[in-house]
Amino acid sequence: MNTKDKSEGKKSVEVSRRSFLTKGATGVVAGGAVASGLFAAPAVHAQPAPMVLKMQTSWPSSDIWMTFAQQYVDRVEAMSGGRLKIDLLPAGAVVAAFQVLDGVNDGVIDIAHSVPVYWYGKNKAASLFGTGPVFGGSATTMLSWYYAGGGQEFYRELTQDVMGLDIVGRLGFPMPAQPFGWFKNQINAVSDIEGLKYRTVGLAADLLQSMGMSVAQLPGGEIVPAMERGVIDAFEFNNPSSDMRFGAQDVAKNYYLSSYHQASESFEFLFNKALLEDMDPDLQAILLHSVEAASTSNTALAMDNYSADLQKLQDEGVEVHRTSKDILAAQLDAWDKLIPTLEEDSFMKRVLDSQRAWVERVTYYELMNAPDYQLAYEHYFPGKLKL
Repeated sequence: MNTKDKSEGKKSVEVSRRSFLTKGATGVVAGGAVASGLFAAPAVHAQPAPMVLKMQTSWPSSDIWMTFAQQYVDRVEAMSGGRLKIDLLPAGAVVAAFQVLDGVNDGVIDIAHSVPVYWYGKNKAASLFGTGPVFGGSATTMLSWYYAGGGQEFYRELTQDVMGLDIVGRLGFPMPAQPFGWFKNQINAVSDIEGLKYRTVGLAADLLQSMGMSVAQLPGGEIVPAMERGVIDAFEFNNPSSDMRFGAQDVAKNYYLSSYHQASESFEFLFNKALLEDMDPDLQAILLHSVEAASTSNTALAMDNYSADLQKLQDEGVEVHRTSKDILAAQLDAWDKLIPTLEEDSFMKRVLDSQRAWVERVTYYELMNAPDYQLAYEHYFPGKLKL
């Protein structure tokens, strides 16, 4: 083959490859000849309309958790290149705050942003995915159990096999341990909380009921009105920012941080299973893996806002306390009594056995490896903690 033949052969290979890779190119004829004008201008494709998904949260529109949900929405839309759009709605827009699981299962909404404990009334095992017994693991420890310790398969078994739901769920954002909450008077001993009408949710309701409290399970938006009407005497929701936004400081002035009633919760993202499986694989992946991406941004947002808003509450006259060791020890004793009852259910026992084994191994590493952060903090900010 002479030089000219080699050159023409090389061009033919390049044209063939480019023609194969360029979808929509036309004009290729037998023998590899190309119609004139093939590369004169790029092909113009009409941009398909985006798929619009309806996502409802369990939070009022004013709650900071709507911003957390928006961070998820922003990541999905950006990574999908505009092929997915999400209509983000607050609690009550389509279904009630505690009804988002049914809404997704029935296809009334496509996605929900909530917490598993909100469907605790359908199956108590829901509470094990965020508000169950505290064996010593943090929310980060337990979210790690969900993704790496078998928790995700337990969750799938519960929702799809046991309950027969048409949903796919993912957990994200390991929440800081939830404060014991808001009280009109100071509480130092177990006797101080006995008889109080108190708002919480999930297994925490069973736990604190056993400690002498009278418990009501209410959505966040109903807490302050219930307090004003005397339906409840004290309550917890989740964090300084959410609590401050719905006016907790207007109905109580004693705020107790640290508690074992809900020490390891994460957000729940619910997807309609049939809708998800009907999507292109890359869009499925974007919806699911964006939960992990939002988990990181949610954590940063929480650390910034929760700490700043706790300071604002103190500046407005709220007394911030740590829950007494007497009450914390009583909470652990109450969990000890509740766990055998939970384990009468074979599924719950398998989950609890898995969680115990995970915490025993992983938290041993975490605690042995962690330096004394309190010692370092007090070194640079002496006298601030006053524990």
